[in-house]
Formats: sequence, C-alpha cells, structure tokens
Amino acid sequence: MMATPVILTFLLPLTGTLVLAFSNGRLGARGSTLIGTGTVGLAALATLWAALTHDGGRDVITLWTWITVGDFQPTMGLAVDGLALVMMSVITGVGFLIHLFAAWYMAGDPGVTRFYAWMNLFVFSMLLLVLGDNLLLLFLGWEGVGLCSYGLIGYYYQDLANARAAFKAFVVTRIGDVFLALGMFLIFMELGTLDIATVLSRAPRVWAEGSSTASFAALLVLGGALGKSAQVPLHTWLPDAMAGPTPVSALIHAATMVTAGVYLIARLNGLFLLAPDVMMLVGIIGAVSLLLAAFAALAQTDIKRVLAFSTMSQIGYMFIALGVGAFDAAIFHLVTHAFFKALLFLSAGAVIISCHHEQDLRRLGGLWNRLPVAYGGFIVGGAALAALPLISAGFFSKDEILWQAMAADRNGLLAAGLLGAVLTGVYTVLLILGIFHGEPGSDQARHPEPGTSLLTHHFPLVALAVLSTFIGAWLYPGLNTLFPQAPGDLTDSGHLLLQILAMGAAIAGLVLAAWLYLIRPHWLRMVSSQKAGAALWNLWHRAWGFDALFDRLLVRPWHWTVRVLRFDFINLIMNLPALLARVFNAGLVRSQTGRIRSYAVVMVFGTTVILMALVLMPGGGA
Repeated sequence: MMATPVILTFLLPLTGTLVLAFSNGRLGARGSTLIGTGTVGLAALATLWAALTHDGGRDVITLWTWITVGDFQPTMGLAVDGLALVMMSVITGVGFLIHLFAAWYMAGDPGVTRFYAWMNLFVFSMLLLVLGDNLLLLFLGWEGVGLCSYGLIGYYYQDLANARAAFKAFVVTRIGDVFLALGMFLIFMELGTLDIATVLSRAPRVWAEGSSTASFAALLVLGGALGKSAQVPLHTWLPDAMAGPTPVSALIHAATMVTAGVYLIARLNGLFLLAPDVMMLVGIIGAVSLLLAAFAALAQTDIKRVLAFSTMSQIGYMFIALGVGAFDAAIFHLVTHAFFKALLFLSAGAVIISCHHEQDLRRLGGLWNRLPVAYGGFIVGGAALAALPLISAGFFSKDEILWQAMAADRNGLLAAGLLGAVLTGVYTVLLILGIFHGEPGSDQARHPEPGTSLLTHHFPLVALAVLSTFIGAWLYPGLNTLFPQAPGDLTDSGHLLLQILAMGAAIAGLVLAAWLYLIRPHWLRMVSSQKAGAALWNLWHRAWGFDALFDRLLVRPWHWTVRVLRFDFINLIMNLPALLARVFNAGLVRSQTGRIRSYAVVMVFGTTVILMALVLMPGGGA
C-alpha cells in the first residue's frame, strides 16, 4: 500500500510535464494552469497519503534494475524514510501553493504552458533527488533541477540580461556538479557501491575517522552542495537568478532547490562524520556566507535581490548546523525557511504585479493600506525571517541551530549566528518600510491594482502565513532517530541563556533598524554620503565584488587564452605536412596538361638538370 502513493507522488508531476510539453499550445492558458497546478496538488495529496501510511522505518520500492555492468547494478528504486517524507511534503505542499499563486501571477502571459511544463518537471526532478535510493539516481534528479532552473530563470529569454543570468546559473552550478560527480566516482571506487544505505554502513568499516580518502570524498560532495545551495564561493548565480518570474524564485530559489545541498549533506551524514575537518569547513563556509549575504542585503534596492541574499544567509545557518553535527536542526530550519521565504517571495510578487512590475524599493512606499494581504504576508514572513521570539516559526528553528553551535563549543559560529540575527532584523525592517511605509516614489506605487482572487491570490498567502508562525514549527516531526546525536542533545546546560541571547539578538536588530530608519534617518544619510560610507555601501551593493573578482581571476584569463589559441601554433605545425602535400599536389595537377610536347620539354629540362648536377658535384667530372 505504501508503494502506491509514493509512485503517484513521483509520476503525477511527470505526467503533467509530458501533457503540457506535447500539447503544442492546444490546451490554452486555463487548461495549462489546471493541469500544471492540479497534478502538483494531487501529488501533495499523495504525499499526505504516504505519510499517513508510513510505519516510521525505511521502505525501499525497487522499480527495475537500471543498468548492468558487471557487479555494478544500480536499481531504479525509491527510498522512503522520515527525511524523504519531510522533503516530499515541502516540495509538493509548498510547491502546490506556489503553483496556485502562479495562476494569478502569470495570468495573461502567452508562455504559460511552457512555464507550467518547466515547473512540473522541476517538481518531478526534485522528488527524484530526494527519493532516489542510490547516488546515481539522486544525481539524475540533481541535474534535472539544474536544467529546470536554467529554463525558468531564462523564462523571459527575449531580454538578453535574463538569458545571461540563466547561463550564469547553469555554468556556476555545473562547477559544483562536477565536484559531486567526482565524489561519486571516488565513493564507488573505494566502497564498490552507490546505494546510499550501503555507503553509510560500509564507509565506517573501510575508512577510519579522519581518513584522507574519506575527507577527500566529503570535500568533493561538499563542492556539489555549495553550487546548488549558493554558498561561498559558488554563490554568485543566486542574486542574478531573480530574473525569472517571482513564483520561480519562491519555488526553486527559496523553498526547494537551493536547499538540495543541505539535504545532500544531511543524507550522507555518516560520510561527513568520518571527516571532522570537512565538517569544520562546512560550518565556517556557512558562517562566512551568512554574514557576507546579510551585509549585502542591507545595500540592495531591488525587492527580490534583498530576498535572494536573505536566502543565502539563511542557508548559511543550515550549514552551521550541519558543520556542528546538528543535522536535525538543519532540516528543521530548512522546513521553516521554506514556509516563510515562500511567503515573502509570493508577497513580493503580489507587490510587483500590483505595482505594474515595479520592484525598486526607491520607487515604492505607502502601500500598507492599498495592498493589505501582501502587507500582512510581509509582516508575518518578516517576523519569521527575523526570528521574532515565540510567535514565529523561524525563531524555534534558528534557536535550535544557535543552541547546537553553543553546545558544540563553536563560539565563533555562535557569534556569527547572533550577529547574523541582528543584521537580519535590520534589513527585514528596511524592506518592509521601503515597500509599505513612507510616501509613494512613483505613479506605479500611487495607483496599485491589488489582487482580489480568493483562491489564487489570498489563499496561498494566508496558508503560508499560518505555516510561518509557531504552528509551522509544531508541524515539524523531528528526525532525531534518523541522525546521530547532536551536541545539544547531550546536555541542557546553558540552553536558557542561549534562548535569551537569541531573543535579544532578534529584538536588537529590530530596535536598531527602527532607530536608524525612523528616529535617526538623517544620521544614516550623513554617514552614507561621506566617502568611507559611500564606498562601504557600494561594496555591499556589489555583494563584496565577487563577480568582479571572478571576472579578473577566471573570465578574462580564459578569454585571453582563447584569443591566443585561436591561432594555435602547435596545430599549425601539425598541419604543415598536409599543407605542403596540398601545394605539391596542386603543382603536379597543373603539370598534367596532356600535351606530348610539354612532357618532352619537361623530360629534356629534367635530364639537363640531372646532368648538370652530376657534373658540378665534387668528383663528378672524373
């Protein structure tokens, strides 16, 4: 009975993709919306069915043997456990709400069939990623979501900037994918299998803790995770990926795909526990990404770019949790983040469409009473993002991460997390004030057209708002039995102190933002107008200059190499015999005239040359 709902969850979005892709535009906007949204909604119901019939263990549904090469016989199998069910619930549940909202957001778009075909294919690929019982099948889903991301970021491909953003995302994430593929090769070479359960059971028997081979394998897998989850240094694609439609940003670049790296590390936790140095690196990368993105968010003027850097920052918290061995805390924050970040992106989409595609904070303002539903979404989602104590889902998951860092005695990671909480409160307040308060900065903001559909506009926002409160935190089932004990599971000493610190950091961020933007805005303007302040703001606005750095270190040298190799000297030397052969051949061909007199002249000339050479040679006349 368990197999039926899991297979339905898997096949329904694929069916929707195939129907939409081969419809040749005959379905129309309404039919495409119904199929695209309906199949994902049915997949969400199938996920609920699977969760209700799950017995709490690990069920493997083997569909068929994929390929057979000697002893290498990977199966097309689906593995369902608590972690897979949590991920399936996020993918299909939040995914359905985003699809439903997209019916309002994409209304009137001529390419809506193509949009839903890509979106359904993404849901299918993401489910394949989390359900695959072996790394090869996981990698197929991993590449599938990357392909869908490329198609959806470049959805408005008529604009060259959007096409370039899609290409950039594809190339940068492919770098990480190469590392993951190399890691899979190494794992198979050393352990003889790609089955995830077998890898986790065999790795401790083959590798000792701290083994260089285990560390290298974990490092390669981490490279793949960094690309998909947009962590330093493979993070530069995420802000540009906001070129796609806002529902795409909500589904792929906030709720699901960017958390695939977190899922991958959590799924292969046994491998990473054998590499403590790599675990430390995971935490450090998370802390650095968290702070760099939080500072960058302070200086953005585009709504979606603020949310993009916020996503990168929140995934940094998840990496901190993974780095200290708190895998359950990382997945907990993954779930709550999916709720409140999807809410924020969809609310941003409501503002953008209502204000006639205006998304510059400097041209918005005064919308709190004109767009009350979107305003409420930003208030609730912003509270969860800033981890407002006790009432928001984000507080409970973020508090758990900070507690685990404290219990692991990683004071540097704890300090980064607390500072990040303060900065999050600051840019969250900046975002809400810039959109909804003050005076409108443009005609688009003065004359918005609010969404009025109860089903496709109001319902997704209200549902996600409810999930972004403490209710969403309560719904998380907890996966402690699936993961090794985290540091904070071994002691309660200091947990109350940590909760007070976390509450203080969240409130301090809100108070600081209110002081800067409401009480002392003239002081902020004065500082930002000075040379040092302007330079710092520009540095943050350019996201610390990583794009310029990579351009100088990688792109320009590559272009120079291409220009040099355009006239490949080695290739010219290798082609010289062929060139000479062609020249001699052309000469000989021209000499074949068919005239006997010409041949006689050539023979006489040749005989004369030979005789003269013989005479002139030393001793030739003797």
